[in-house]
Amino acid sequence: MSDSADVRFHAASGGRLAGRLRVPGDKSISHRAIMLGSLAEGTTEVIGFLEGADSLATLAAFRAMGVAIEGPSGGKLRIRGVGLHGLHAPADRLYLGNSGTSMRLLTGLLAGQSFDTSLTGDASLSGRPMRRVVEPLTRMGARIDATSAGTAPLLIHGGSRLGGIDYAMPVASAQVKSSLLLAGLYARGRTCITEPAPTRDHTERMLAGMGYPVQRDGSRVCVEGGGVLRGISLDIPADISSAAFFLVGATIAAESELVLEHVGMNPTRTGVIDILRRMGAAIEIGNRRDAGGEPVADLFVRSASLHGIEIPPGLVPLAIDEFPVVFIAAACAQGRTVLRGAQELRVKESDRIQVMADGLTALGVDATATPDGMIIEGGAIGAGRVHSHGDHRIAMAFSMAALRAQGDIEILDCANVATSFPDFVDLARTAGLSIATLQDATGAGLAAPCKQQFPMNNDTG
Repeated sequence: MSDSADVRFHAASGGRLAGRLRVPGDKSISHRAIMLGSLAEGTTEVIGFLEGADSLATLAAFRAMGVAIEGPSGGKLRIRGVGLHGLHAPADRLYLGNSGTSMRLLTGLLAGQSFDTSLTGDASLSGRPMRRVVEPLTRMGARIDATSAGTAPLLIHGGSRLGGIDYAMPVASAQVKSSLLLAGLYARGRTCITEPAPTRDHTERMLAGMGYPVQRDGSRVCVEGGGVLRGISLDIPADISSAAFFLVGATIAAESELVLEHVGMNPTRTGVIDILRRMGAAIEIGNRRDAGGEPVADLFVRSASLHGIEIPPGLVPLAIDEFPVVFIAAACAQGRTVLRGAQELRVKESDRIQVMADGLTALGVDATATPDGMIIEGGAIGAGRVHSHGDHRIAMAFSMAALRAQGDIEILDCANVATSFPDFVDLARTAGLSIATLQDATGAGLAAPCKQQFPMNNDTG
């Protein structure tokens, strides 16, 4: 395959979504299953693993450090853990593609190893801020070299003697919290992190599930160094971030009725449901149950008329990854939708505020980017061409916009959909979206629709 910019989506206007779907496994949990399973004593059996480029980048990194991992095959893995101190120095630098979760969490985990490690990634990942993890890890005693801009590549020096810290995060970030907790497993004494707002707690849940003591008190979480992780069986829920595209699609498309099965309902991740319901979405939650320490449920969604809202600040960190498709819902709503306090969106795989504003404007929507959010006046969505800037969530969001558009939508630079949802096009077609994957092999024109093969090493989480 050629450059990611060569891969395009063509979404035809109109249609409806119907049926029963199970979207791929949760990306954040898939990353942590590899990491903590590798550090555990004994074997960890995983089902529902997301075979996307980001998760596969984490898997490849741990194989390079000597962990035996069988699979993935049909979402199944068997990880033969080596214990907290059983990793070996990789023969070369670890390339993490586009995965910010891999890089930030690994930085904390590797700060406690006896060997040096170099972490690198693609152009997008190499432009993303890493000081937010490097600075508190340095306070713990880690020695980490970054660029003068505080970005990758990172060189993590082994042999550092880490000490626990009490750290109040200036910005809510599950990746920073998780990175420090992983470093805390290797630190002398206690490591405590206080969050300014709730973020996803998959790391804490999985640590506890593997028998590692975790102390939680409101917004504060602590671990003591020197414990032991035990291998377990994990059933990874379907990713609510992936489900969100279909929740919005079925809401905005007339005569739609869709069931999304086995979706992760971790309370730190369900902000998108709360936001859409406040806008008038008809989403019902049924068959609640537990899967490996994570709450799951089936989501029932049907067409509904939406109205604009001011998104509550408390819901912003609980839906940070889902805002690209929430912006599509806002474009279809009556009235004005306002988002504030989401400056984190500017340092994702793309500047999601500006890129979404540009794309919506290209389709005739009144969308104004602000420093920390967006103001959208709902109305008609027109036909046109938008550029995803290599951001998987933006590409999928604009695909769903075609369900309400007045004409077809072409989305450029879509190959990175493989990072979180490699079968998005096939599943979307199954549900009723008319979408084709196209590849411009020569730069002169579009080839016939084809099934892409994506590289295996390709944030949030």
